[in-house]
Amino acid sequence: MPEVRLEASGTIRELILDAPHRRNALNRSMLAQLRSAIGDVAADTSARALIIRGEGKSFCAGADLTSLFGDTTRPVSVLRGELSEVYASFLAIGDLDIPTISVVQGAAVGAGANIAFASDFIVCGARGKFGITFADIGLHPGGGATWFLTRALGPQRAKAAILGGEVIDAESAVRLGLALEVAEDPLARAHELAEVYAARPPELVASMLHCVEVATHSDLDTVLALESWAQASSVTKPEFQEFQESFKTRPKGSGRGDAASAPGGPAYVADASPHDRR
Repeated sequence: MPEVRLEASGTIRELILDAPHRRNALNRSMLAQLRSAIGDVAADTSARALIIRGEGKSFCAGADLTSLFGDTTRPVSVLRGELSEVYASFLAIGDLDIPTISVVQGAAVGAGANIAFASDFIVCGARGKFGITFADIGLHPGGGATWFLTRALGPQRAKAAILGGEVIDAESAVRLGLALEVAEDPLARAHELAEVYAARPPELVASMLHCVEVATHSDLDTVLALESWAQASSVTKPEFQEFQESFKTRPKGSGRGDAASAPGGPAYVADASPHDRR
């Protein structure tokens, strides 16, 4: 029986980790299914947003350590090569051109936390928590954990979380910038957000996500070069041109007339290449 499911609701896709009997811990079979499911979403031209969640009380309890590493007496170089494949199974989430939202209703531990961190947004339930507990079992963090944590928390706070084996609750995760918000019904809230994002033109969404990701590791000049190209291109798009025409014909005094007052919010559309945005 599959332990990773894909469901569709209009233009929104749900990727469900479905092994609640082991708290959705990842074994090799499940990782292969996860990678395949992400590939299916990437190839789905009608998908406009992806929600990731775990079945049961946990989001994902991390890797199934009884099977993931196999024979640990093998050379480090061999183990390293296998781990790179493991990481690729879930880090592919960050390569998608559509918004991704993880719903952390319970524990997200180790690799499970990395899956959530790889998404664009995290919505937590009241019992959501992130276990940065590698050190407690004598295991170095992997799967991008040090990068995700340092980017969100800064070096000092990331070191404290990693060395301390911290478990970060939902409210603290929001305060620290690891999660977007805590919701009474996090899945319903994720769908609300996904509906908003999915209604935007896909080129707009992809290029905005790309620009923000570039901004996390580039200098201002690099970002300005990308933004100027994207914004110049956006002027030629129907969405902006329609707003511009409607503004021209609006009665005087009917509103500020800027993008913020347009129905649905700003009408900027850009087609900057979204590829390799992480």
